[in-house]
Amino acid sequence: MEPVSATTPTPGPPPRPGVHVTDDGVEVGVVAPHATAVDLCLLDPDPASPTGWSERRVPLDPPGGAAPGRFTARVPGVRAGQRYGLRAHGPWEPEAGLRYNPAKLLVDPYAYGLVGEVDHGPATYGHVVDDALLGDPDGPADPRDSVAHVPHGVVLDRRPGRRGPGDAVDPAANRPHVPWADTVVYEAHVRGLTLRHPGLPPHLRGTYAALGHPVVVAHLRQLGVTALELLPVHAFSSEPHLVQKGLTNYWGYSTLGFFAPHAPYATAAARAAGPAAVLDELRTAVHALHEAGIEVLLDVVYNHTCEGGSGGQHLSWRGLDNAGYYLHDGGHPARLADVTGTGNTLDFRRPEVVRLALDSLRYWAQEVGVDGFRFDLAVTLGRGHAGFDPDHPFLVAAGTDPALDGLKLVAEPWDVGPGGWRTGQFPLPFAEWNDKFRNSVRSFWLADPARAAQGLPDHRVRDLATRLSGSVDLFGHSDPPLARGPRASVNYVTAHDGFTLADLVAYQHKHNEANGEQNRDGSDDNRSWNHGVEGPVPADGVAADIVPLRRRSIRNLLATLLLSAGTPMITAGDEMGRTQRGNNNAYCQDTDVSWVHWDLAPWRQDLLATARHLTALRRAHPALRSTRFFTGRPVDGRPADLTWFDPTGAEFTHERWHDADLRTLQMLRVAEDDAVLLVVNGSLDPMPVALAGGAGTRWELAWDSTWEHPDEARTAAIEGALHLDAGAGVLLEPLSLRVYTA
Repeated sequence: MEPVSATTPTPGPPPRPGVHVTDDGVEVGVVAPHATAVDLCLLDPDPASPTGWSERRVPLDPPGGAAPGRFTARVPGVRAGQRYGLRAHGPWEPEAGLRYNPAKLLVDPYAYGLVGEVDHGPATYGHVVDDALLGDPDGPADPRDSVAHVPHGVVLDRRPGRRGPGDAVDPAANRPHVPWADTVVYEAHVRGLTLRHPGLPPHLRGTYAALGHPVVVAHLRQLGVTALELLPVHAFSSEPHLVQKGLTNYWGYSTLGFFAPHAPYATAAARAAGPAAVLDELRTAVHALHEAGIEVLLDVVYNHTCEGGSGGQHLSWRGLDNAGYYLHDGGHPARLADVTGTGNTLDFRRPEVVRLALDSLRYWAQEVGVDGFRFDLAVTLGRGHAGFDPDHPFLVAAGTDPALDGLKLVAEPWDVGPGGWRTGQFPLPFAEWNDKFRNSVRSFWLADPARAAQGLPDHRVRDLATRLSGSVDLFGHSDPPLARGPRASVNYVTAHDGFTLADLVAYQHKHNEANGEQNRDGSDDNRSWNHGVEGPVPADGVAADIVPLRRRSIRNLLATLLLSAGTPMITAGDEMGRTQRGNNNAYCQDTDVSWVHWDLAPWRQDLLATARHLTALRRAHPALRSTRFFTGRPVDGRPADLTWFDPTGAEFTHERWHDADLRTLQMLRVAEDDAVLLVVNGSLDPMPVALAGGAGTRWELAWDSTWEHPDEARTAAIEGALHLDAGAGVLLEPLSLRVYTA
């Protein structure tokens, strides 16, 4: 290797963390407060070298008063496209949490481009391990050089006007700014969404470029989607135990870099051209989605990294400042504290961790142009010395940062640590995934009928009513009260983890054998109902009579999701009946188990038409897009915004809400000059209902969950059931839902 001297420090502020191109070279900043020295390693291919790489090491200047804990340098002659890594020197004292090993090339936590992959061999560990990757984490440091076994950073010129083709679009300039009340979120995997799409050219399938292709955009628009939420696109690496089983981390919740896009999601042409082209492809896709009026949200994983537990790999943060980046238990010898279930937890009590996350958010917002973020295990990001704090510096900073102003911030409001369930407790402007909505809706339509079919008691209707009306019990306790509104509740029935919508009605139990963990992984609390037979049922088999019941159950779930107050989130493929064949934890299944299939059987085409019809209903009726929590009282001579009625058409009383035998209710919602009546029958028996409404109200049947296709409204019109006056008697089929509009 060839040592290189940095330039003499010049006046001005110290370089920011990361590697930044200037007119005559680069400025470098690396946070490593416990290190004794840090080298910037400039890498070039060298077939004659034992490692395959030549390396020029630039010793960085030690921390000074203006940048405590930060090594810096200004290095002339370095240009965009240069590969690089870091080596950190210091004590190897695992018992004190210090794990410095300069034999290991480290990924810059601020790398904007990465090339190569982790090879998961022994050389990627800081301590000595054998070929089975077993060793003593507190044992001696491993002397093997890892330069040929880990990804390399690549210098990118991010200055406006210097990006080349990347300057052709500015996705931050054409944001749709969709109001929360109009938002319909669609959670999707970059690869899984488009890999099987027959309308895409083969070279685009499963890539960033496919997201902005007209056929994908058309599907999203026709479905009524306004926000595409992407599973992690930050660079990530699979866990060693998965690699040993021949599996991969498909979902991507195993971050290797918080600034670089995951390169394997780019087209082959972009990957061959390098990280700048990978970034350009993603930015172009975001721009195209914006042009179609669709926002892009990113699922971001700032709670942990891919380095695993104490015995894990030595790739970046562990080698730069293990004691500072990671949460420890405070004991001696030092042990990692794990509140994420992954082996490590980033320590958001530390300013350098808070800054890293905020800098990453600003980068993706300002330079990639995304419209918001869903924070994985967000409770971890708000943990201080006394546990979760809604006024944690990170949460306050994210909610007030000018670069993030107006973007959608969504918390997954739990982690696996003490006091980890915090649904409803995040501050403005955060919205939150509402797991109680998921549980209540699944219970009402699936788990309760399954119990009732066996003569067992079920839940009362009041919990479903609370979820239908925006979950004020969870999200109304803000300062000032009720300020968050229903939009804070991101309603979902399924997500990437758990059963798909079709599997909820076909499987009573998880079937995760393909994951290689003897079916021990994945939740056992599914609240599903197979309707009497486990798994697929042939349409012409002996149990064929349950097939239409399963389809109706899917429609009930989908309608409850899309017509409830709050922000609905659809999981990609649910609108087309996608199945994972009973796997409720397909995180390691980069197979057709996880991919969306676009060759639709007739019933799947009908379901897609139903989903489009329901989102169109939501879009057309202000009463279905509440911006405020309901008061249930008349105001200024206008009717109450929300009224509940029992099957007889009488208003609910306190006693009726506690009636264990009642499984039918009517929900009348009014906004502006619009009125919508939802009639729900969760009973296993047909139920006569007198339609609610004031004198002179005439209702039009807009949808019935017994319809296989929305076109069945024509049949209802012929039979005279399409238009009815308030007070008219109707008979609801068992387990069905109707929507009437005035």
